[in-house]
Amino acid sequence: MSPETLVFLTASVLVVAFLYSSVGHAGASGYIAVMTLFNLAPTEIKPTALILNVLVASIATWQFWRAGHFSWRLFWPFAVLSVPMAFVGGWANLPVHAFKVLVGVVLLFSAFRFIFSGSAPDEVAEEPRPLVAIPIGAGLGLLSGLTGTGGGIFLTPILLFKKWARVKTAAAVSALFILVNSVAGLLGNLGSTRNVPSFAIVLGTAAVLGGTLGSYFGSRHFPAVAIRRSLALVLLIAGAKLILTR
Repeated sequence: MSPETLVFLTASVLVVAFLYSSVGHAGASGYIAVMTLFNLAPTEIKPTALILNVLVASIATWQFWRAGHFSWRLFWPFAVLSVPMAFVGGWANLPVHAFKVLVGVVLLFSAFRFIFSGSAPDEVAEEPRPLVAIPIGAGLGLLSGLTGTGGGIFLTPILLFKKWARVKTAAAVSALFILVNSVAGLLGNLGSTRNVPSFAIVLGTAAVLGGTLGSYFGSRHFPAVAIRRSLALVLLIAGAKLILTR
């Protein structure tokens, strides 16, 4: 990787970390998007996205927990099987084309979620029964490990759509869900490939800075609708690029 490319990639990661953390996410789909646009190999994208996710999700988890929004009762049924399944997904290395299609679908899903996420009433109908939450968590854990994401991009809308949690509680639960799945997926990937890209340290520093600033401003009612839609444009471009190119 040339020094110029690394500079632009680092700046992109900082911006993604800032934007995602300001709306309560760690940013894996965004990191995957920008690394895809810079034509990095899947073997470099997956571990790097997981490393960045661990760093930013740690910051988000701490801030939401300290603010009193976290619910252990809601969290544990989703996490109990998601962690081992994320490890399995991280260990598995899909063929390059299959990886591109799967991650492309994840990015497009994320894009449409940002576009169409509205201002639904912030209310709870009922919390999910463990027999419902556990298999959902297992599926999200496997997907998070396979794609190098933390699963929160799917868990948050599920919690809100089903009215299982208020917005800030959903964000707090998703933050820790992202963190534990990203750690498990990263350990599985490292156990399988023994590969840590050399540029991950530089990108990690940018992610920590962006995540810290984004969480700070996001916690003070930074407007989220415009951020979601600007992120959606990057995700749409990268997702289409992955699916349509061979």
